[in-house]
Amino acid sequence: MKVVAIIPVSPFEPIEIILDSVKHLKSLDWDNFDYELLYVVDKRHNNDSRVEILKRENIRVLERNTTRGKRGGAINDALNVLGKVDYIAIFDVDSRPEKDFIVKCVEALQKHKNAYIASSRRYISNPVNLVSETIETEYYFINFLLKKSAFKQFNGLIGVLRAELLIKYRLNEDVITEDADFATRMHFMGYKAILVENTKIFEQAPIKWKDLYNQRKRWYYGGLQLWRYWKYVRKSNFKFAISWFSALTLTYVILVIAPFLILAPPLLLYKFRKIKKLVVVVGLFIHTLILQFAAITALINFIKKRGVEWDQIERVT
Repeated sequence: MKVVAIIPVSPFEPIEIILDSVKHLKSLDWDNFDYELLYVVDKRHNNDSRVEILKRENIRVLERNTTRGKRGGAINDALNVLGKVDYIAIFDVDSRPEKDFIVKCVEALQKHKNAYIASSRRYISNPVNLVSETIETEYYFINFLLKKSAFKQFNGLIGVLRAELLIKYRLNEDVITEDADFATRMHFMGYKAILVENTKIFEQAPIKWKDLYNQRKRWYYGGLQLWRYWKYVRKSNFKFAISWFSALTLTYVILVIAPFLILAPPLLLYKFRKIKKLVVVVGLFIHTLILQFAAITALINFIKKRGVEWDQIERVT
């Protein structure tokens, strides 16, 4: 079987993170697959040194002199040069899957013929300050919902996808959140996403409140664009429709969960077994306010057709 991992690289990404990505992905268990890593680099300028450095690592590079379609455009361009392939793994440069991630996801797809993607729960690899520790806690809640929801949407489509479906339906380059757009289309067409329980993937969280706000404002704006599919969703599987509708309504009034933050201290102690983690209660309160403000701003921008910018997020190198 042929498996290709596509890793989009924005103009913002530092070479240190990219090289660490190469090292980590090469170290995965690829079993007996014929595999290839394909880094799609949106170049900063014509002589972007990151391209040459990757080539010296014997990595296949697709160079783009444009940011057309952002991440979705980069992945679509990669699809044009793949040739015959059975499975496509998609990672970001900060994705750090466990060693058996590829094997476990491929096994899941082979067992579920109507699945378009297999992936795992996400965890934070850089809990270095209050911002990232707060998001680390948020991810535990998201992982709980991911198991329960009939609309399993893996952020960034990070995971392993059935190549024929991704190549056939491709990503929508006219939306902000191409991952949620593709997941919605797959679900209402009857395909499903598989949560693989026995592996994990780690990624970096924003380490600044400003970066968190900009990231979530973009996500909220992308969610508003998904309502174009409502007429299809409401005719599809009932459980999926309810989960999808809840995701696109309840998350926009996130402030309603504020009273439940009173339960955070005992839950934090139970989960982390560390007194110092109680400071995350403060972070959760700030986090809730930021998300609510991001939702309101995204809604205003959407109504006024202003769009949102794709801003750089600071990495921990």
